[in-house]
Amino acid sequence: MKQKSVFVCGECGYETPRWMGKCPQCGSWNTIVEEERVSLKAPAAPSRAVPLREVSAQVGSRTPTGIGELDRVLGGGLTSGMTVLIGGSPGIGKSTLLLQCADNLSRAGLVLYASGEESRHQIRLRADRLGLGGEVLLLCENSVENILSEAQGRKAAFLIVDSIQTMFTEDAPSAPGSVTQIRASAAKFTRYAKETGTPVFLVGHVTKEGALAGPKVLEHIVDTVLYFEGDRQEGLRLLRSEKNRFGSTNELGVFEMTDRGMAPVPDPSGLFLSGSRTAPGCAVGCVLEGSRPLLAEVQSLLCPSVYGAPRRTAVGMDVPRFNMLLAVLERRAGLRLSDKDAYLSVAGSLRLQDRGADLAAVLCVASAAYDKPVPAMTAAIGEVGLTGDVRPVGQMSARLKECLRLGYASVIVPEGTKADLPGLKLIPVKNVLEAASLVAYPKE
Repeated sequence: MKQKSVFVCGECGYETPRWMGKCPQCGSWNTIVEEERVSLKAPAAPSRAVPLREVSAQVGSRTPTGIGELDRVLGGGLTSGMTVLIGGSPGIGKSTLLLQCADNLSRAGLVLYASGEESRHQIRLRADRLGLGGEVLLLCENSVENILSEAQGRKAAFLIVDSIQTMFTEDAPSAPGSVTQIRASAAKFTRYAKETGTPVFLVGHVTKEGALAGPKVLEHIVDTVLYFEGDRQEGLRLLRSEKNRFGSTNELGVFEMTDRGMAPVPDPSGLFLSGSRTAPGCAVGCVLEGSRPLLAEVQSLLCPSVYGAPRRTAVGMDVPRFNMLLAVLERRAGLRLSDKDAYLSVAGSLRLQDRGADLAAVLCVASAAYDKPVPAMTAAIGEVGLTGDVRPVGQMSARLKECLRLGYASVIVPEGTKADLPGLKLIPVKNVLEAASLVAYPKE
């Protein structure tokens, strides 16, 4: 008897009875693949509904990984039965970080490191280079069933799988790396974590667009999704949480790649500042990444436009947001920018998502337009609206304390901001015109 099959989109999970080149739901090309229908049997003893008030409200204790920045992003450490998916571009440090994590966790329990990409000798060479000496079990295997059998037989307290795209399970007929295999393998590892209470790390590959390779349902199956960011040519690495069922998704982990592995950077504000802060076109703002305030340097360059339409390029800030700020400056502050190419860059590979960096971006563009530097040791905090007004942002007190800690004597803030911090001068502004005037007509 011929088995029934269905065509599934690897990006959004859309199902269709026939193959199509373009997914009608998400618009992706060449992502629809054929997979066989799997009939699932109901368990012998079905689960029973329990009233919510009878469910225990106790939260299990967390196990620290021994890496402070990783614990920050995870929400304080690992919880029982937690499944963590960590992705990033090739060579950015995923395997290095997890090997260091495995070495630290081996002091709390048995760690099984299952690799489907590297041999034991390759992993041993990396461990020697990193100076690791913990007792970690290595298993070079691609079969999900064999890995779980070894983990159960050894009673592993922690399981690390590198990577989920190389794994295959006998329940899925397709090849490793296919949509069906990735989904089925991730589901088995997640089920094992929930049934045994074993925390599981899964390493995931990314596509050229930066998204995790495989079906989107992969991110829905796991509890936590972490992304590594950063330029491979630089030593700075940023770890963000895109999803976390056991903590906040706003925290940011900062690492530096060294010859001894991934070194946490507990005080990263200095890394995002360069030595050119007194040059025209530079401004410093304070953004909030979770509970951590960070100083970020924003740089801008304006050039006469050679072509008919001026170019707008931003690195570290959304281009639509940058275009809006340029339009506000031109309309509300009287700066003529429509005939100039505008470029903006954030130092240190930091990505500005906090609206509190708007005022710093506006000041750096105004500084480049007037060819005058922002007053020395002056930072800026505030959100800019379409009317040109400068509005306050959350946790101003923590941001101002960070500016004072790093030696900034003055901070340009929205009108009405109050703070009792000796040694810190607040410069209130009502709109972008007043802010730009501080650059055009600096007070002696």
